[in-house]
Amino acid sequence: MALFKKKNQANDEKSEEKSVDVRGIVLEQLNQKLNGHIYDNCIIIPRGGYTIDVSLGRREEREGIKLIQFIFVVRNDEFDEPLIDPVDAQGETEEDAAKMAADIFYGSVWHPIDQSLQKKNPIPVSVNYLMQHYDFDMYCQSVVRIGVPEEKKPTVLLNFIKSEIPKYLGSKKYYWIRIYLAKLRERRIIEIRVNGSVCGQLSKFFEPYVDSWEQSDKFICEKQYGFFVQHEDDKCPFKKEVVTEAAKAAIDMMVKIKNREDYQAMAKKLDEMTGDKSIAAEVRIFIPEIFAKLTLGYHEGDSLFLMEENGNIEIRKTQLRSYFYIQQVILEYLATKPPKEDVQQIVVNSVAFRELKKAKEQGHDPKDLFVPGTSFKIAAENYKVW
Repeated sequence: MALFKKKNQANDEKSEEKSVDVRGIVLEQLNQKLNGHIYDNCIIIPRGGYTIDVSLGRREEREGIKLIQFIFVVRNDEFDEPLIDPVDAQGETEEDAAKMAADIFYGSVWHPIDQSLQKKNPIPVSVNYLMQHYDFDMYCQSVVRIGVPEEKKPTVLLNFIKSEIPKYLGSKKYYWIRIYLAKLRERRIIEIRVNGSVCGQLSKFFEPYVDSWEQSDKFICEKQYGFFVQHEDDKCPFKKEVVTEAAKAAIDMMVKIKNREDYQAMAKKLDEMTGDKSIAAEVRIFIPEIFAKLTLGYHEGDSLFLMEENGNIEIRKTQLRSYFYIQQVILEYLATKPPKEDVQQIVVNSVAFRELKKAKEQGHDPKDLFVPGTSFKIAAENYKVW
């Protein structure tokens, strides 16, 4: 009987440990730093109109160490998309891991946002493309480091891409760049995101730096955020919802297109829905190309090539608002696991599909191919990139 009771006690302790509200702990720990209000499992920061949600990702234990992934989601009415920051934290207890996650998020993400609210130490960034000019203030924090020897001086990671940054900023009021570098033994991770979108061409600027790190059985990580605020208010003539609703309708119509008349009817419908021939054209053009990128397995760069009479003009995908509005709609559509035939019906209309088909006939594996970006042409008069 004593053994039976002892076993139950152990199970009870294990069950109690599993029931630890780490999400609540990380919210409490973070709010102590932010002086906001916790309401409905969300931190509200009245100054600036920010809200912060936290959800849990991976949760495991290795050699007695608790490993938890916390996913922080920062929202603001003026953001085009939420700022999402996954944080991997660890500790001898889950409470320790939660406290570590709060510290990492506060140091890496909230610090530059708080700087922007105070307009403290702004770094000017000017952007010029397609006869347009935008002025931004950049705010950045100290590099968050895990597993790095204390004697090693921190490196400002944003300096590696200082000259490239203006090429990725467009007309939005807010942009953020997340730099995440990690190494474990011979494996390395270099991930650079602009407003949540992976920008693979920026990774090459960090490869020599990460390769210089010593190989070790210890996990090493460095992370830095840059937060950008445009001086002028957003003057974009259309709302995000106009593009997303048009993209949803276009996908529904594209899977049913059988002939040219069907395509023309779809084009007319999109013109009516958007009230803007340029936006309607972007939706029609980019849906097949994004479907191809997401489903065919080839590698694609960060660029878009606007075709004009005098040649192609290169911009970055992050500089065209509609591109990622459309991509998000497509990702949500693919998450519903639509019939393969419907996806193929759309993909076959992409330029990328036709080019990859030729390459495959020549014996090339699509997974080994790199496409610099997507070329597009908008016939609408006075077309302007937003």
